[in-house]
Amino acid sequence: MPTNAVIQVQQLSKTYASGFQALHTIDLDIRKGEIFGLLGPNGAGKTTLISIICGIVKPSSGSVRINGHDIIDDYRLARAAIGLVPQELTTDAFETVLNTVTFSRGLFGKPADPAHIERVLRDLSLWDKRDQRIMTLSGGMKRRLLIAKALAHEPRILFLDEPTAGVDVTLRQDMWRLVRQLRENGVTIILTTHYIEEAEEMADRIGVINKGRIVVVDDKTALMAKLGKKQLILHLTNGVDTLPDALAAYRLEFAAEGRQLIYTYDAENEQRGITKLINDLNASGIHFTDLQTSQSSLEDIFVDLVRDPT
Repeated sequence: MPTNAVIQVQQLSKTYASGFQALHTIDLDIRKGEIFGLLGPNGAGKTTLISIICGIVKPSSGSVRINGHDIIDDYRLARAAIGLVPQELTTDAFETVLNTVTFSRGLFGKPADPAHIERVLRDLSLWDKRDQRIMTLSGGMKRRLLIAKALAHEPRILFLDEPTAGVDVTLRQDMWRLVRQLRENGVTIILTTHYIEEAEEMADRIGVINKGRIVVVDDKTALMAKLGKKQLILHLTNGVDTLPDALAAYRLEFAAEGRQLIYTYDAENEQRGITKLINDLNASGIHFTDLQTSQSSLEDIFVDLVRDPT
């Protein structure tokens, strides 16, 4: 295992009894103290991968090691390092918030620590709800309770499976702040989300899974640099409807009924060709009054990867 990897997935595959192969030979290392964003469309294999890493589902082949402990052979040691925030709350609706979170800590054999439980509940704005029954909580408060339960036993790895799906903007921002605070305290975060902006805002590295295969894993900024595209939008002094052959190599696109030209170029080589393009435009008698640039978002990159994996 690499010295900075807390999770190592090797040659992992999963085929269900129905014959459906959910995962195809997954290799993945997750580094200590990072926020790792796992993206993929519905049915891509995200939940299956997380379930295997967390010891909930058994793989058909391959291995998972958590801090060097095999998730099957050393289940208790491996699982104790993990906190899992699932998409749905499955717990006794008549139990109180405090008792539920305290019980979650006890499940992992941790000694009672009321001060830690209080800290967790305060961080999640649940302390004043501690004596309320779960059935009385709002949807947002139930989502906070899921996180509190996952943090009760002080895990060093936290899985957040669609943590902000269906919650309001305020709660989403609160969760982002908490995730950053946890990362600052050395907790490794693995985040699955359908909100592309969430991964773009939070993640240090991004992994894209599609049809049970890892399509790409890279640092967020490097991924955007390598796979993103930039556009130079030129606002012309006078509109045009044709371009001279000398400009054909730039593959310029018309916009705004010929009043704009759009030049799309590789974000990794962003300066290449722009100066020459401007000189060639001037030489062709095409002048512009303004220019602006735009860059692909992570969402654009994700859509391209899923549509045409390489």
